[in-house]
Amino acid sequence: MTDQPQPPMPTVPPQPEQQPEPPTAAMPVPAPAEKKRPGNKVIIGASAAIIAAIVGTGAVQAVNDRDDTSATTATESSEPAEAPVTTVADEPEPEPTFVEPTVDDFTIELRTTSRQCFGSAGCNITVEPKLSYTGLTDALDPDAVYQITYEIKGDDSGPILKTLELSDQTTLNYTPTSLSTASASKKLSVKITEINETGV
Repeated sequence: MTDQPQPPMPTVPPQPEQQPEPPTAAMPVPAPAEKKRPGNKVIIGASAAIIAAIVGTGAVQAVNDRDDTSATTATESSEPAEAPVTTVADEPEPEPTFVEPTVDDFTIELRTTSRQCFGSAGCNITVEPKLSYTGLTDALDPDAVYQITYEIKGDDSGPILKTLELSDQTTLNYTPTSLSTASASKKLSVKITEINETGV
């Protein structure tokens, strides 16, 4: 018997044939899990959230714009508006009116300042005028000087004419009058005869 050549040895050992295991009743084979797709509610909710975010951003921007406009308007309105300058012409005060006094507006009396009698020879007397204005002194012009002439009767030599000055409504300027009477019982009389108004 001749030796026949042997076939070369395989480098990879042969794999045993695997036979499928029979399914067991104890362990059911689970069905492959199906991937759930998002439902319509989820898609609508997400779309509503995105739209709300966009609208909210626009509303915030509109509010911010309105606030900026309001702030600008408030700033502009807070500045005081310049009032129109109106000039009123100074009206001159009306000139005060004064009365022009007459003789009847005054009363006058004589005040004896000294008396010296000599029995039957008579008396030497010194008198001064005492003037009164019957109206309101404010009615007299304070810048005017009134020259008031008066007549004294009772002197042995006859009537005496004298003049006094009334200025500044109440100031009297006069000279005392000296006269002689026949007796101590002789009465003196006085009356205003004329009034002239002059300037200062």
